[in-house]
Amino acid sequence: MFTCQSLTLQRGAKVLFTDANFAIFAKQKVGVVGRNGCGKSSLFALLRGELQPDVGNIYIQSNINVAYLAQEIPNTDLSALRYVMQGDAAIDVLLQKLEQANSSNDHELASSLHNKLYELSGYDLEARAAKILNGLGFPQETHAKPVNSFSGGWRMRLNLGKILLSNADLLLLDEPTNYLDMDAIVWLERWLQNYSGTLLLISHDREFLDNVVTRIMYLGNQKIELYTGNYSSFEEQRAMQLAQERSVYEKQQHKIEHLTKYIDRFRAKASKARQAQSRLKMLEKMERITITQTDSPFSFTFTTTKVCPSPILKFEQVKFSYGTHQVLHQVNFSLDQQDRIGILGLNGAGKSTFMKLLAGKLQPTHAENAGGIYRDKDLKIGYFAQHQIDQLNLDESAVFHLLQLDPTVNEQKARTFLGGFGFQKNMVFGSIKNFSGGEKARLVLALLAWQKPNLLLLDEPTNHLDLDMREVLAYALQDYAGALILIAHDRYLLKSTVNEFYLVHNRQVNKFDGDMDDYQQWLLDLKKQSNTNVKNTSTTKFTVAKTATSGPESTSKLSMQFRQAENKLLGKLESKLKKLSHEKEKLLAQLHAQEKACPEDWQQLAESAARITAIDREINVVENEWFAANGE
Repeated sequence: MFTCQSLTLQRGAKVLFTDANFAIFAKQKVGVVGRNGCGKSSLFALLRGELQPDVGNIYIQSNINVAYLAQEIPNTDLSALRYVMQGDAAIDVLLQKLEQANSSNDHELASSLHNKLYELSGYDLEARAAKILNGLGFPQETHAKPVNSFSGGWRMRLNLGKILLSNADLLLLDEPTNYLDMDAIVWLERWLQNYSGTLLLISHDREFLDNVVTRIMYLGNQKIELYTGNYSSFEEQRAMQLAQERSVYEKQQHKIEHLTKYIDRFRAKASKARQAQSRLKMLEKMERITITQTDSPFSFTFTTTKVCPSPILKFEQVKFSYGTHQVLHQVNFSLDQQDRIGILGLNGAGKSTFMKLLAGKLQPTHAENAGGIYRDKDLKIGYFAQHQIDQLNLDESAVFHLLQLDPTVNEQKARTFLGGFGFQKNMVFGSIKNFSGGEKARLVLALLAWQKPNLLLLDEPTNHLDLDMREVLAYALQDYAGALILIAHDRYLLKSTVNEFYLVHNRQVNKFDGDMDDYQQWLLDLKKQSNTNVKNTSTTKFTVAKTATSGPESTSKLSMQFRQAENKLLGKLESKLKKLSHEKEKLLAQLHAQEKACPEDWQQLAESAARITAIDREINVVENEWFAANGE
């Protein structure tokens, strides 16, 4: 696919990598990892031809289609579906020409275009685009909405959808999960697992890397190294390599020490001078082994000063609405000092609203028989939310923000504390306006840690954090003695820091009986249920725990009913698809047979073309129903 020889790249005074040699072959799926600033995105720019190497060459196979996930937010009034369809440029151009030909009654051109679309299997483009939009979390009713009506994060999803539809031979994906929630991440994982082309993936999500890639490209210490296996395998290989390197280094240091002592001891003795000179030359010619710098720039803990009696916080029949839209209804929830809880739920289910209620940033909606919230008088909450990053004073320094919390802190203590979060030297005193998103997130975490809360509420704390910082955050949360409630799409962080889950669903907050694998299965089962007449959520394999649960016998009957209804629905949909596809094939065959039609046949051809377009729309609707019912 492509080969890099003696590759060196320097940006300004900083050398990113030097004398790199590697090859990536067709159909390989490679995770690209390394600390922020090591050159991952610059490597992608080299492969796209936007940068040129300072030294060396890149040889890319000719006639391959390279697609790159752009980080620019699209600005267009095209519908979401039409925007994503542009990803398959060749077919999209034909469809636009066909639309123009039909508008101008150019039946001869329309006939020719239909034949080309038939040869390229282009009639399913709309259905493929709709399937990708559904997978990325866009409900069917939003497909016709203009791109500009979506928020920035959702527009980034549209960029991703466009790339996935591109039929690229080589996909370059730079942090594709940044704007996705967990159900969309799970869907994208499955899509990339089935992708038949070559993939280079930059990601800070180790679980995502583990489930998608089969090789790791590591950028660090001005080198590019390839490892076979997923990210967990890379960590094991890297640790073993570093251990061996240290062993060889220590042996060499012992030899250097021995030679130096011999030279110092016998240099002045005539009888030993020649031997001493020989060892001195040996010492000078010795190729020195160096230790790879692996120390993380991050080192911090979350401490707490007070322990509260249980419960430290309690909800009783709490309701919350935005205007007339009720988000949460009669929520009962109790939290103890030792609890470590992960919050699960679909996008828009109310997870962040629940966290804001816990933090006291929102108050329950007052209504008849509305409940209340109890908090212990000694409860001290540390709350991380994305809006807090936006509220940092960009004109001030990291030390300034710390002094706002504690005016008594001295300079050395502030420097030492902030250094644990990766803010070194002058970074602590300069304006934060040029901080990256990850650096701002680290500053907010530092300000939380300084306050020594006995309850941490973290809403997506890993956004923009690299793998090193995520790892240290996980360790810090594992050692934290207070209560923890965490929302995250980083499954590794959830698995390593919480011991129970609650699900926000259907305006309720209830304990979830299962782990992260069970939740992924729950998502698939929920998607299947959405297109059946069976609405009882207890028929899923893993259910939300209720105060009163139905017995195993009744659950088994309901599950059987669900499967029967599901199979019946799938059978009907498949029969309808078969019928529509058969009709479409007949019409396409007629068009193909009459490529050079006479003018008197053009009216009939136009009617056939119009019917094909109508059939495509029907197939699109039926396929979407089938994919949803089948859990795709």
